[in-house]
Amino acid sequence: MAGKRKKKFRIIMSSLLSILLIIGVGGNVALSYYSDVITAYFTKIDITTPEAKDARAHSEEVSQQITDEGLVLLQNNDNMLPITTNKKVNVFGWSFTAPVYLGSGSGAADASTAVTPRAGLEAAGFEVNEQLYNDYIATGIERPVSGIEGYDWTIPEPVASEFYTEERMKQATEFSDTAVIFLARAGGEGKDLPAVLDGPDTYDPNGSTMGPSGERFGNSDDLDPNKHYLELSNRELGMIDAVTKQFDKILLIVNGSNTFELEWVNDYSQIKSIVTVAGPGQTGFASLGKVLSGELNPSGKTVDLFATDVLDAPAMQNFGDFRYVIDNGDGSYSAAVDKNNVPLTYVNYAEGIFVGYRYYETAASEGAINYDEKVHFPFGHGLSYTTFAQEVVPNSLTWNETDISVDVKVTNTGSVDGKEVVQLYYSAPFTGQIEKSSIELAAFTKTDSLKPGESETVKLTFKVEDMASYDDNKVYSSTGSYVLEQGEYQLMLMKNSHDKIADAGSKTLAQVVYDSTGRSSDQQASVNQFDDLVTGQGSIEAYLSRANGFANMDVLNTSDTYTVNAAEGATEQVRGKVVDAAFVDYINSKRYDIPADEQENAPTTGVANGKMLSDYVGVDYNDESWNEMLDQLTVQELVSLGTLGGYRTLELASVGKPATVDYDGPAGISALLSKDPMSGVAFPSETMLAQTWNIELGEAMGDAVGAEAVAYNVSGWYAPGVNIHRSAFGGRNFEYYSEDGLLSGKFAAEVTKGYQSHGGFAYMKHFALNDQEINRVKGVLTWSNEQAIREIYLKGFEYAVKEGGAQGAMSGFNSIGNTWAGASPALLKEVLRNEWGFKGIVNTDFFINVSYPYMIADLAFRAGNDILLTGVAPFGVPEINADSNDTLWAMRDNAHNVLYTVANSNGMENGISTDMPQWVVITIIVDVLLALGIITGFYFIFRKRKPDAQEVA
Repeated sequence: MAGKRKKKFRIIMSSLLSILLIIGVGGNVALSYYSDVITAYFTKIDITTPEAKDARAHSEEVSQQITDEGLVLLQNNDNMLPITTNKKVNVFGWSFTAPVYLGSGSGAADASTAVTPRAGLEAAGFEVNEQLYNDYIATGIERPVSGIEGYDWTIPEPVASEFYTEERMKQATEFSDTAVIFLARAGGEGKDLPAVLDGPDTYDPNGSTMGPSGERFGNSDDLDPNKHYLELSNRELGMIDAVTKQFDKILLIVNGSNTFELEWVNDYSQIKSIVTVAGPGQTGFASLGKVLSGELNPSGKTVDLFATDVLDAPAMQNFGDFRYVIDNGDGSYSAAVDKNNVPLTYVNYAEGIFVGYRYYETAASEGAINYDEKVHFPFGHGLSYTTFAQEVVPNSLTWNETDISVDVKVTNTGSVDGKEVVQLYYSAPFTGQIEKSSIELAAFTKTDSLKPGESETVKLTFKVEDMASYDDNKVYSSTGSYVLEQGEYQLMLMKNSHDKIADAGSKTLAQVVYDSTGRSSDQQASVNQFDDLVTGQGSIEAYLSRANGFANMDVLNTSDTYTVNAAEGATEQVRGKVVDAAFVDYINSKRYDIPADEQENAPTTGVANGKMLSDYVGVDYNDESWNEMLDQLTVQELVSLGTLGGYRTLELASVGKPATVDYDGPAGISALLSKDPMSGVAFPSETMLAQTWNIELGEAMGDAVGAEAVAYNVSGWYAPGVNIHRSAFGGRNFEYYSEDGLLSGKFAAEVTKGYQSHGGFAYMKHFALNDQEINRVKGVLTWSNEQAIREIYLKGFEYAVKEGGAQGAMSGFNSIGNTWAGASPALLKEVLRNEWGFKGIVNTDFFINVSYPYMIADLAFRAGNDILLTGVAPFGVPEINADSNDTLWAMRDNAHNVLYTVANSNGMENGISTDMPQWVVITIIVDVLLALGIITGFYFIFRKRKPDAQEVA
């Protein structure tokens, strides 16, 4: 009997130990498989080293300098500001207790220790009505989430009739006769701001991307289908009515990086002053306190035109969710999808070059609009506490065949110190052959701080060829080219995009066509590269033109509304276009068909030439000796280098290439995938930086982030963001500089230059035409013409390469026309490398093959996209056809780009430590203990021992 019990015990225990062994082995296999992700998760940037502390302290100083100059005083009636006496203030608006510091998604940064608005005011000597402040806290309202983990566009404010009681307002008026109204708007990655606030309560905290959901906070009264996110909500309007009935001295603060509708302010004479605070980052609200108290004189200017109705911009007719549909032939429609069931979505840039101020200024000049009715604040507008006189220095204009320069004398004619922005614009002749804006920003600069009565003479320069327009219709050449049309070109010294200070000069130029050697900054002539992408099936038939006073505005109406069959017999209303099966087949072919090999032989791989990457520091990119080192790379190394490019470049042992670390994002170093994701100093938003109009601060920011990167052992930086504020509703506008390509490009170049001065490489993003978030991960087909592509959407990137020396680029999720941006040789080879001279690394945006199947790796590699941002590798890493000669040759070229960039970077000295990660050490210890336990268990179960007396009996 005892023997049976013993046998049963052995079976049970051995089974348990065997299961434990299987679990242990399986766990180790899984840990090994996901080791990269686990290592990234547990990797923590050390901010405690002396180098890190010094770098962070400097970053905070630079952040403060940016917001000191980036706040914009939009209005200051009756000189309400600065407030120098009776500094007790009532601050109305729940958002004052929970402001918007930046935005959400990969462009976010840790603002947990940021200066709060209240702290900023109190540091400047203001006394905030604490009872009112605490009453807002007591409401229990929370800042809704918006970003890649879910969306809720509720505008958090208490119900006016319930909150602004007679008792509460009496307490406020007794506390102070001055009121501040604080409004805020958030934005983030993955979703654009709602143009209609009519969403049901569909918010899911686990990640649904629907919204707004006002019912979550009892805000259903704010879900008004007649309103959008960038105007006053019903509750905010109730608050403003309540405050303006009690106060005659009111300051409005608008906190957010998207332009807000402000025409309603004209209905309230009590609102004297308006200050905008785009994403302030770590220290920006300290600047706010200094501006309001007069310690600091505001000098920021707008980087976007403030329209009275933001929906009135031409781009808004083609911004948002548009889908291709199939006519079922029975009066019903179905969604068009590709062969991997990705919905076919699109967006039409039918406005062409007429984005932002280019439209409003041109339309006004043509008599098509009443400017004062359509525009509240121009592009480049901003007030000061002092006054300035600007004058063109007599006889200072130099205008030869290649260069233009003019001197401007700026004098502080007021009573306090201040800085002034100097803006030079040009007007090119409109012949009807190439579209032209009536006015374009040509050059800008900012003075030093000038004392009352003090003057400074600044020089503004640009090239004659910068006034050339792109002739995509091939009027002047057979290939398309930049052209200076014959006619009179005028230079104007402007206060902003609308108000002229003085004529700076004019000249009648002969026609110049840059179709042979190109412009002086081009490595090869710019010719039409996108015809095959943006013409033909699915493309736009006509673009907005200024001819006859914008008589063809109807071309903006490119979509109709259809009732489309949805799941389980339901239907939905969509805006879209009807296409046929042939169009779907065409897109499938463009997305998924990999051309047959043209190379007869595979490249040499895996030979032992004895070359090390350290031998190639400083070696010219085109030096033939690179081939000897590239021959050493094995096929597996080529594949691994290309496919495992998420937040790093891979180690290659055969050539001694160290691994390097890449991190997000535009507001500072951000370890997005780590357990403690936000590590670097939170810089202000790019919008705030651009509002300084001081490119020296751009270089200072890049320099400061670069110093932090060195302290954190980081080489690559996923920044700057260089897309365009095509619409006020862009979810990631806070990551981008402006609606203007020149302004954007100048800042992108300086930030890049500053960062790379420390040996790192900056990945400018998202290349290109990734100017809305809606449908981006569906490869949205973005239709434009080559003139707009080059003059508006590529210009900022062009400056980042040509003037900033950018050594990295991140391709977009979107498609340009019919082709994914990351698989476009026209974009990544012809324009980026051959025309602009780029010699760095091109990475994709976040790459998960199973989630974004249209991102075909083989096509990306062949197009010049060097590495894939596989941030959760090995999940989502694609299989590569290593038997394809063309793909192998492409990956060899891509490896050359990566090796060249790393060889000339701080990665050669500061590559990733090869020390064993702590989690691996812990795993080994656990494995050893587990193995010992299992062995010991089996030993005691099956050991032979002498029977005791009872067993013998």
